[in-house]
Amino acid sequence: MAWTRPSGRQADELRPVRFERRFTRFAAGSVLAHCGETQVLCTVTVQPGVPKFLEGSGQGWLTAEYRMLPSATPQRQAREFMKLSGRTQEIQRLIGRSLRAALDMKALGERTLTVDADVLQADAGTRTTAITGGYVALCDAIAYLLSTGELEASPLRHQIAAVSVGLLHGEAFLDLDYPEDVAAEIDFNVVMTEELALIELQGTAEEGSFSRTQLNQLLDIAETGIGELLKLQQQALRSS
Repeated sequence: MAWTRPSGRQADELRPVRFERRFTRFAAGSVLAHCGETQVLCTVTVQPGVPKFLEGSGQGWLTAEYRMLPSATPQRQAREFMKLSGRTQEIQRLIGRSLRAALDMKALGERTLTVDADVLQADAGTRTTAITGGYVALCDAIAYLLSTGELEASPLRHQIAAVSVGLLHGEAFLDLDYPEDVAAEIDFNVVMTEELALIELQGTAEEGSFSRTQLNQLLDIAETGIGELLKLQQQALRSS
């Protein structure tokens, strides 16, 4: 039996995506990223200096922090303070790795960019929304550093976007919402550049296993979605 999407979307159709830039006042870059019912506030702050392992190297650094607000899901989740869950640590490392791939760290110089991804509302795809929205916020932060003269040239070298894909009843689907994420036999998070080169591929078979053919189907549909997301990022960044 074929899977019918609760949203009525086509298999290769994204949820409605938009980026509200300059959402907060004090961050160098800030974006409220919407992906369907998922909303993630992405902010980028700039601090002088780098971690000890980079001191004196002339290279910059980017790190990320991810949190889900207590009311982001139907049942309240306790705030994470000193001890972060394994899931939170894994997600913020993914965000950091993905967005570091956008930058020439030598050109950034010895300063640290911190990307904060705060989930206001979750309907699956929070980590991919954080990466895609985080890139837009990162671009605004770099534009700010250029406008203030802190940077002479942009360290941005790649455009980055991410999307989830999954196999339901043997068919590949793009950008899973929560009912689909729960039901998927196989689900992946895919991060790519503007050239559709892979940065990260996170995937698992929730039930059984999957074939190389199925993996190729998932990557093909991921490319379709990321191509659309790249265009949406560019449109957002061109807007005033």
